[in-house]
Amino acid sequence: MDVQLIGAASDLGVSVDGSRNAPQILLANASVPSEIISADPEAVKSHAADDMRKNEAELNDLNSRLYRRLVSAKLHGAFPILVGGDHACAIPSVLSSEKAYGRIGVMWIDAHADFNTFRTTETGNIHGMPLACAAGYECEDLRGFHDGGTVDPSNVCIVGARSIDREEKENLRKAGVTVYSTEDLRSGDIREIIEKAFTVCLNGTGSVHVSFDLDVIDPVFAPGVSVPAADGINTEEAISVIDAVTERIDDICSFDLVELNPLRDKDRMTERTASEILEKMISAAAGK
Repeated sequence: MDVQLIGAASDLGVSVDGSRNAPQILLANASVPSEIISADPEAVKSHAADDMRKNEAELNDLNSRLYRRLVSAKLHGAFPILVGGDHACAIPSVLSSEKAYGRIGVMWIDAHADFNTFRTTETGNIHGMPLACAAGYECEDLRGFHDGGTVDPSNVCIVGARSIDREEKENLRKAGVTVYSTEDLRSGDIREIIEKAFTVCLNGTGSVHVSFDLDVIDPVFAPGVSVPAADGINTEEAISVIDAVTERIDDICSFDLVELNPLRDKDRMTERTASEILEKMISAAAGK
């Protein structure tokens, strides 16, 4: 299958700088051709603590361009892999799959739920809202470029969560999102948890979008992320998660790899893990 790598060079969704540099690094030696779509170089990034809608217009501009490119790739039969950048780039990635393929499920592998809204956010960082946006839970202003449906929250499964804001938990409960925690991954069989996640995501849908945030890994093993969360899975467990995911590649329509922050990495530890994950997904998708 035609695999297309598309970089989203932006860290507008998070107050910490650096993840915009990840696509250039990760895609430089990738095994298939790639292109990078960047945020407006003249955009002045807001870091203000009291700004509860940080860089909204600038992100919407980037995401609308990503959306058009991703929809085109998918309608032409390609398997797109989006490489971020911060997790806000998953908004067009998920919604373009919903547009191209109809009803899909979403597996969100992440230490965070990313299910805040402008009403509940504690930081104003939009990278904490993409899953809520894609699932149609408020956040309408972040998907104005999309003219299709949103993902049914009953077909959304978060895997590896361990850092969820108080009001965000209530959003998840009201929406009916399934959550498997880091402890679930550790205490059970990883393949079994991933199979359960696929069951949720494929209930009445045609395929699954998988979004992998590197901060699901403990910062001891993956320090190069913008918002590290302690007590995560180790690198071996993360690779086991990806191996379980790629075993179901025929059920997957698209994939994100996000939140590498090279400015915070140590001895390229996180970069090497990200590259291994990326190549595993390329290989699996190419064989579809």
